[in-house]
Amino acid sequence: MTIKQLAFDAQQHLHANTGANFKRAHIYELLAAALGFSSYASLTAGHVFTQNGLTSRHPASFAERVGRRCLDLDYPPEAALRVSQALPIYMTQKGIGVVRISDLLANLLGETGDSSYGGGDSEGDDNERLESWLDVESITCPILLEGLVAAGDRGDARAHYALALLHAPTDDDPYDEPVGSEFWYTEEKNGRVLAGVEKEWADAYAASLSNAEKYEHHLRTAGALGHEGALLEMAERFDDPSFFERPPHPSADIDPSLAADLAERLGRPDDAWQWLTIAAERGDTEAMRKLIEGYDQSTPQRCWQWFYLAEMLGTDLAKDEYRAINEDGSDYDDDIGGPAYVGGRGGVELELIDAASKAAAKSAASTFFDAIKVRGDALRRSSSI
Repeated sequence: MTIKQLAFDAQQHLHANTGANFKRAHIYELLAAALGFSSYASLTAGHVFTQNGLTSRHPASFAERVGRRCLDLDYPPEAALRVSQALPIYMTQKGIGVVRISDLLANLLGETGDSSYGGGDSEGDDNERLESWLDVESITCPILLEGLVAAGDRGDARAHYALALLHAPTDDDPYDEPVGSEFWYTEEKNGRVLAGVEKEWADAYAASLSNAEKYEHHLRTAGALGHEGALLEMAERFDDPSFFERPPHPSADIDPSLAADLAERLGRPDDAWQWLTIAAERGDTEAMRKLIEGYDQSTPQRCWQWFYLAEMLGTDLAKDEYRAINEDGSDYDDDIGGPAYVGGRGGVELELIDAASKAAAKSAASTFFDAIKVRGDALRRSSSI
């Protein structure tokens, strides 16, 4: 179902159940009211319709608001009363809901499976949560995709990134290996009439190519609009350096260790150092080790700073981590036997520094440690809301 079809069907349904004639533009306003919004514009500012998938709001909760909106639009009280009863029931039967784009994006990124609903319309109920979150295939319906495309056309980078993720290749369908059969796809393109399994293979290959094109288009568009997550994914997928060609923004949405790894892969050591530093300041002890053994090796006081910070976080970077392993790198099992090899790594080695420098390093580490605790407490509080 598309948004236009929903409005048309709702218009016909309300006319049949109330006897009143409703303007199409007013139907959109009533649909928004049925989902708790003061206007259709406020709904589409940051939300999209869903159907039989996930939703943050239920029409049954907003019957009174439908009636008030109907009165605002100059329909008689008797019509408003009947609409307030008929429209929420109709939308519930059709499985129509709404989801905030940022919540959809968070779920697609796997950041949360139960995102608190944050509203976006001051008159809405803000205590609801996303319900019926399923896999991508289950929530990808025409009405949701249409809403995202419309939001993207208005310049919403989040909508483009969500569309990219909805069309992203899966682990079973790598970006450079479309499913189906390229041979039969080419044969059909050359005019051969296919049937049966050959046709299925050709269609599957065509659909895979289409998804790949949409994925890249929406990803790059989101990046061009400044979405950091999309820019980072462009670096990962296409070796596109755009993410690094702007000042680093250590936002909570970006994994600084991943950014550092990608910078190294793209041959950008200065960027890798910056993002490893951000990761270390956030408490990533592996990033601290990399800085000690590499980028900060020529600055002993900074190396001690990271050593002390890791120690405060419960990790002794000077401790050896050797263990017995099998030839394939898996942990050695005495009960199975066979040849054993040495795996793991030694502890970091620190250059000696004077007492004053050590004290300064420990003080800096304490400052970072306190900031990490504050950030952790804030995250725990936000997740419990």
